[in-house]
Amino acid sequence: MEAAPLPLLTVPTAPYNDQKPGTSGLRKKTYYFESKMNYLQNFIQSIFFSIDLRDRQGSSMVVGGDGRYLNKAAVELIVQMAAANGIGRLVIGQNGILSTPAVSCIIRKIKAIGGIILTASHNPGGPNGDFGIKFNTANGGPAPEGITDKIFQISKKIEEYAICPDLKVDLGTIGKQQFDLENKFKPFTVEIVDSVEAYANMLRNIFDFNALKELLSGKNHLKIRIDAMHGVVGPYVKKILCEELGAPANSAVNCTPLEDFGGHHPDPNLTYAADLVQTMKTGEYDFGAAFDGDGDRNMILGKHGFFVNPSDSVAVIAANILSIPYFQQTGVRGFARSMPTSGALDRVAHATKIALYETPTGWKFFGNLMDANKLSLCGEESFGTGSDHILAARKQSVEDIMKDHWHKYGRNFFTRYDYEEVDADAAGKMMKDLETVMFDRSFVGKQLSAGDKVYTVEKADNFEYHDPVDGSVSRNQGLRLIFSDGSRIIFRLSGTGSAGATVRLYIDSYEKDAKKIHEDPQVMLAPLISIALKLSQLHERTGRTGPTVIT
Repeated sequence: MEAAPLPLLTVPTAPYNDQKPGTSGLRKKTYYFESKMNYLQNFIQSIFFSIDLRDRQGSSMVVGGDGRYLNKAAVELIVQMAAANGIGRLVIGQNGILSTPAVSCIIRKIKAIGGIILTASHNPGGPNGDFGIKFNTANGGPAPEGITDKIFQISKKIEEYAICPDLKVDLGTIGKQQFDLENKFKPFTVEIVDSVEAYANMLRNIFDFNALKELLSGKNHLKIRIDAMHGVVGPYVKKILCEELGAPANSAVNCTPLEDFGGHHPDPNLTYAADLVQTMKTGEYDFGAAFDGDGDRNMILGKHGFFVNPSDSVAVIAANILSIPYFQQTGVRGFARSMPTSGALDRVAHATKIALYETPTGWKFFGNLMDANKLSLCGEESFGTGSDHILAARKQSVEDIMKDHWHKYGRNFFTRYDYEEVDADAAGKMMKDLETVMFDRSFVGKQLSAGDKVYTVEKADNFEYHDPVDGSVSRNQGLRLIFSDGSRIIFRLSGTGSAGATVRLYIDSYEKDAKKIHEDPQVMLAPLISIALKLSQLHERTGRTGPTVIT
């Protein structure tokens, strides 16, 4: 006897007024999604309501997450709600796991209308950690502000959600599953795919895998150490770097995705990836890298723990971009960096006469430029790029590549101080008062000093971005203090935390004197750091004695 079609239900709900997505989706403490009635259902339904019904009917969507606590249950719920909201097909990573770049890749490959990613990125996981949900649009990139704002407005008025409660999906078995739904002519299809394959295929088309294989497993192969930090990248590292490119299996550690990331903070920086830093300092390995929870950030280290600042990483890729086969074929359209990222990329853009765009923080701004064919390479100081293929082309160590780059272009000394989970009201008031000081007419031209260093204020503003593609304006993207020598101090309240506020302080200063370019950034930037802390009274206002993380 044929099973009866599965019933679709409409369930009443009450709205919440705090479901405003930040720079990368909705992030909250996990208990919000677990214990607040329909909190997750409301936000998922708001995403579906933000898409026109005609566009939803029979369309395809991609779903995946970083494997953190609640990931699987949330994927199962999305499947039930997608079926009831007219979606025709879902493509889901096996066991609900897909890296953020892989979701983008599959959206574009299957021409989906979008994708839902379950991640709080570099924030900790587990029942006492964070959970997040974000929506990527048909271009594979994060939803632009116009769409995230629409989702937020819907979430404040939502009265019901649609669900198919009896639909049970098997996330562990690769292949297609079909379900007959009440009042639907066509069955609803769920396709479980290998989490790695589509993304690996895209990488094969971009990079020279033969050169990389020789680099990682040839006669004089590079010894690498990759720390996946128990995030989503583990399976990708194992399959691509170890199995396909031949790096020894023990090159990769912490490759099993865990719901709580092994009790660690899956943020690839010098503080939270300290184990990798210590291992690299032994000199046993030539190249090291760590990845965040959802696989869209990385940290690169050379032998003896030589740290590559992400701002430098994107500049080095730009300077060597034509060693990458993909760009040899397509040419280079433009470069972009987020506003807080150092000006190192600007030096390369200027020397190569390639257009440069300065955007707010958040990959959705890069996505717009890419879709308009204005952009080939972009990066953020928050560890969002990669550069191992350059080692294969240049056959030099990480440190030598960096030092050659500084000799040619000069060096942008850069540091970032993060003050995490500070009191939100105190942080907001500090920013407001700082703005008042900076916007005073007499401030431009003022001389600020620390020790024997004197800096003259040339510009003080709150960064705003006019998108050259769609004309949209993004205001209040960070307080900028620009000095006459090009040095910059930037203050931002970050939108990626889930509790309190995170204050980020960025310092960027250019040096072309060959005798000084190998100095320690903290020493070179000490006068500017001192000026920034004094001007903002950051420690006094937040009750902190120092930052949580220094990059």
